Amino acid sequence: MKVTGPTGPSASQPARPGKAASGFSVSGGASAAPASAPSAAASVSGVAGMTALMALQGVEDATERRRRAVRRGRGLLDRLDELKLALLAGEAGEGALESLTRSLKEDRPEDADPGLKAVLDQIDLRAAVELAKAGMNRNAG
Repeated sequence: MKVTGPTGPSASQPARPGKAASGFSVSGGASAAPASAPSAAASVSGVAGMTALMALQGVEDATERRRRAVRRGRGLLDRLDELKLALLAGEAGEGALESLTRSLKEDRPEDADPGLKAVLDQIDLRAAVELAKAGMNRNAG
């Protein structure tokens, strides 16, 4: 019997007397080359299967894109709140401004929902306005 990969054992030609039936040999004779060919083919199909599996894991579905877009929007709103609290406390809010800038530069996933897209556009605009106001205040002061 010969094992040919993930399909399991299959019937093969009967083993010849005097030769190993497993395909493994200690000597480097002519029988080593045919035995390594099926194992090479099996390893290639295993790698191809693993590559396909990794590619599937890397595919982002619409739900995950939406989740990331909402998470980004909430993060920007949190940074805007931090800036508001810093300004109300009489601080310059430099740390909040830097955090807001980093959050605004994050990649924004596109979502097919026009309502969510409109809300995210408004959040981005508000963050950009706050950064522009802070830039004007720095230049004036």
